[in-house]
Order: sequence, then structure tokens, then C-alpha cells
Amino acid sequence: MRSIWTGSISFGLVNIPIKLYSAVESTSLDLDMLDKKDHSHIQFKRVNEKTGKEVAWENIVKGYKVDNQYVVLTDEDFKKASPEKTKTIDITEFVEVEEVPPIYYDASYYIEPEKTGGKAYVLLRDSLLKSKKAALGTFVLRSKENLCLINPSEKILLLHKIKYAQEIRSIEDIKVPESKVSTAEVNMAMKLIEQLSGEFDVSKYKDTYTETLLEFIEAKAKGKKFKAPKMQVVHSGTKDLMEELKASLSQVKRKAS
Repeated sequence: MRSIWTGSISFGLVNIPIKLYSAVESTSLDLDMLDKKDHSHIQFKRVNEKTGKEVAWENIVKGYKVDNQYVVLTDEDFKKASPEKTKTIDITEFVEVEEVPPIYYDASYYIEPEKTGGKAYVLLRDSLLKSKKAALGTFVLRSKENLCLINPSEKILLLHKIKYAQEIRSIEDIKVPESKVSTAEVNMAMKLIEQLSGEFDVSKYKDTYTETLLEFIEAKAKGKKFKAPKMQVVHSGTKDLMEELKASLSQVKRKAS
């Protein structure tokens, strides 16, 4: 793996030299866009909407519309607005992991210590494990200041980029009907949840779409026919919520037996 950032974690007066590695990778197939006629690659050009002529990179500027007019920004303008570039993840406070709602989580990264920071790295990891807390901090990545959360996972430290409050949309426009459910319906739903409960094991779940698509491509390349899996749609025969819950419980019991 190639590191995407090198620097250090500032933990009080303790400085931990580290490297960041992306913790995830896409499993999607890299498909090219082709001309249907001769399978030539499709190229994208930067074209002036008025003249229809292609515009060279050196003649392209960035702007923001204010009062129906564009304010053009130069490289110098962006530098003035950019945060001070540092190579430090500054820990500002320690928080309970449960206090951070999942909606705030963004990209995840593995943190690897440099040789000189091994002992301090283990100290931070073990202290977070013992306190059951996570470190909240900020760092600059690709000219943008990011909020982050550092917490232990197995033997290593993980860094999660965290969204700012202003990036989360309001729920005011989401309409939820005012419906009342009975105690019996809640109890039945709880039984269904209990029946379907288990320990989280993400390895049980696979990206079957990409796998199936690759099988289809390989079969098509060899001139073979590929039988597509049938879609299974389950319709409930009743609109009664209690009856649907009872039927769901029965279905779970049949699968278990």
C-alpha cells in the first residue's frame, strides 16, 4: 500500500510520527466508455457553451456567481483562503465514541507509526482502549482542513474523517406520518428483531453484483450464454401490520428449522 499522508499526531506534548493509508478500496469494475459503432474510446472536451469551441486548460478559470455575476478566483485567492498547511493531526479533545452519530463518519484510514513513534503509538492506542474514548482532532489533507476521529481497531489506530455540522442536512423537510402503533405490535416487532439478531460479521456479506457481472463478461467473451438470476419479489397478502409481523416470525422459524 502507498501512504496518502505523512506527518504526526500531536497528543499533548507527545508527538507521534505516522503515515496514513486508505482503509477501503472500490470493488467496482473499471469500465471504459466506447463508441457503439467501432468501440473507439470516448473523449471529453472542455467546450465554450456559446461558441461551441474547445477551450485550452490555460484559458479556464474558476468563478462563483454573486448577484447574477461571476467573481473569478485566482490561484492566489485560493491560497489566501486555504488553511495553514501543517503535517500535524492536532488532538483537541477526547470523546465517547457513542456520542458521534454514524451520519458524521466519512472516509476511513489506517494509521501506521514511523519507527521512532512506535512506543508513543502503542501508548495512545492502549490509553484509548482503556478509557473507551476516541480522540477528536483536525488536520489538513489536500488543502482542506478536516475534522477527524482517532480510535483503536484490533491492533492499530484508525482515523475517520468526520463531517462538519454544516455539512449535515436538516431533517425538517423529511415527512414522517403521525401513526400510532399498539403495544402488541411493538412486542411482536421486538420478537422479530430478537429472532434475527446476531453478532456483526461483515465477512458473511459479499459484493455479488460485481462478481456476477464479471462472470457475465467472461462468458460473453467466450461466446457462451449466461443465465441471469431471477428476481424474487415477495408480496404480502394483507395490509394488517400484526398479520405481517406474525407471518415474518413464522418465516424466520421455518428457515431456522
